[in-house]
Amino acid sequence: MSPSPTAAQRRVIAAADPVTGRLKGTPAQLAALVKRGLAFRHPRPPHDHFLTPAGHRIREAADESDAMAAAPGAPAAPDAGGVFAARVGGEEPAPGDSGPARLREVRGAWQGLLELRRMTHPDGSTDRPCGWERSHLVRAAALALEAAGHRPAGPDGGDGYRVRATPQPEAVAVYEPDGTALRACAATLERAGWQTGEHTEPRTRTRYLLASPRKV
Repeated sequence: MSPSPTAAQRRVIAAADPVTGRLKGTPAQLAALVKRGLAFRHPRPPHDHFLTPAGHRIREAADESDAMAAAPGAPAAPDAGGVFAARVGGEEPAPGDSGPARLREVRGAWQGLLELRRMTHPDGSTDRPCGWERSHLVRAAALALEAAGHRPAGPDGGDGYRVRATPQPEAVAVYEPDGTALRACAATLERAGWQTGEHTEPRTRTRYLLASPRKV
């Protein structure tokens, strides 16, 4: 088993692009991460380096620790710290987390994710989720919804989507109290390469979507 990454290597991992996993560092640092299986060098020019799923897990673990320390009991956010975070619904929006600037940020993150799909799928396709999305289901689904213009729910409930993890290994639940809006969420996710099905919770009779990344 490879030894744990050094503190310097962890800093390189932590500084990776939160959506694409693109890395910046010295040639020696990047080569060391490749050797440990935490990064890969893209075969196409300009031959940038990106986190592997193992590298993403290390970054994710650090983010979750920071988020738990900063806000115990708060809904899981797609990313902690001062980087882009797709809104999963139910969290308190950060100051300035609305308006044209937020829209540009969300659209930029979505375009970055499409580029990651293109680079990591052998056929270069962008019509189905990639490995990063499969290991970050909640934030990936939330990004697809927010980028398409759907409104996340606020901390006090009401209309708006909420994306939540489920016991199933490759599925998330999407809640939206308005039935028409819920079906619109399903259409958006299906266009983004997800499979969806509408279900009803037995006790509460609440309607929700069960969504999972399409494999082919």
